[in-house]
This record gives sequence, C-alpha cells and structure tokens, in this order.
Amino acid sequence: MGQKYNRLDKDQAALLLVDHQSGLISLVQDFTPDDFKNSVIALADIGKFFNLPTVITTSFDEGPNGPIVPEIVERHPEAPFIHRPGQINAWDNEDFVKAVEATGRKQLIIAGVVTDVCVGFVTLSAIEAGYDVFVVTDASGTFNHTVQQAAWNRMSAAGAQMMNWFSVACELHRDWRNDMEGLGNLLSNHLPNYRNLMTSYFTLQDAKKG
Repeated sequence: MGQKYNRLDKDQAALLLVDHQSGLISLVQDFTPDDFKNSVIALADIGKFFNLPTVITTSFDEGPNGPIVPEIVERHPEAPFIHRPGQINAWDNEDFVKAVEATGRKQLIIAGVVTDVCVGFVTLSAIEAGYDVFVVTDASGTFNHTVQQAAWNRMSAAGAQMMNWFSVACELHRDWRNDMEGLGNLLSNHLPNYRNLMTSYFTLQDAKKG
C-alpha cells in the first residue's frame, strides 16, 4: 500500500526561499536562465497570492554569493530576511530556525540555489525536525542534471515531496471556484500559453454579457 496522500494546505504551509542570490544563480545550469528566473518569481507570486508566511535567507551576501534577487523582496517586503554570516546549511542559523518556527506552520515549501546544498541540507534538517517538506524543483537549480537527480533522490528518500511551482499553486488552490480569475492571471503571467487560455475565457465571458 502506498503512503497516504499528504497534500499542501494553504493554512498549514510556509514558504522558504533559500539563497536565490545573483552570484549563486550564475551556477545554475540545469535550467535556462529565463526559465529559472520565471519559476523563482512565479513561486514568490504564489506565496503572495496565498498569503503564505514566507522566510527569506541569504548566505554570505556581501561576498561572491551576491545579493538576493530583488523581485523576491519586492513581493515579500515584510517577510523575515535572514542574512546568514557564513552557515552553509541555513538550519544551522538560529535566527533562521526561529523565523521558521514563528510561522507556526508544519508544511514547508522550499526552493533555493543550489539544489544539492542550500536546498538539500535545509530539507534534510527540517524533516529531521518534524516538518513536512515540499521541494519546488523548477525554482531550485544546480550545476547539471546529474547533480540535480542525485539531490532529488536524496531528499525524496528522506521523505520530501518533489513538486513544480505550477503543481504547488494548483494544490494550494484546490478548487477553481475559490478565485478562478485571480489564479488564472497569476498563471498566465508566467505561462504564455495560459495567457492564451485566459484571453479565450474573457472573450467568451464578454460575449455572454453582450
């Protein structure tokens, strides 16, 4: 028998954005730069849309790792922002762990750079601490596909669920009747083909009104 379906719940989930820094992002080779940035910003938009408690962290951002991607902070200006002075594993930073605990949520949606280190170490530590972890694969990047697969396998074996940003949005939303136009617009901002779908929908709605 398979494991029980443990689905994301917008009232139980928090979003952790780990080390999406300008220097580190230059290391990402398993996605194209445009696709990766789109996925990261889409995930940040999802956190804002569902009002998820969000924690942002950087590692040694005054050094070569560089500053955080500005679009993340623009979308979450009130989120705790933990500037780690040197800890590679964010879970080794007391302020970061306290910020996560302060969310009061037991489901953690995690993405970052690089997948095998910044995401992997936090994921394994959070699972050990009793959290349910959902790793957003397309908003996390690393050196190549071999490293990517090894990191995904390691986290999966520990109990993390691998998802993409689109499935995160849909699982949190649950039912189109909650806010079809709101989620539809979010998706269409990041998926050109979905914009075509929404344009068709609005055209039909206007025709019915006419």
